[in-house]
Amino acid sequence: MKSWKTTLAGVAGVVAAIASAIQAEFDSDPATVPDWGLVGALLATGIGLLLARDNDKTSEQAGARRT
Repeated sequence: MKSWKTTLAGVAGVVAAIASAIQAEFDSDPATVPDWGLVGALLATGIGLLLARDNDKTSEQAGARRT
């Protein structure tokens, strides 16, 4: 894991997305339902951060190969 800061933020985003959906689904109030648009946006953001690299790392330090 060469970009630990963005990876940590990505994991936090994915966990937040899943937790918010689970909470809304199982809170014993039938009036609340998961906001799937929000869950999708949080998952997309989290996945994007998992694939990103830190600003203070070069592409080579992040594992990119030279072509």
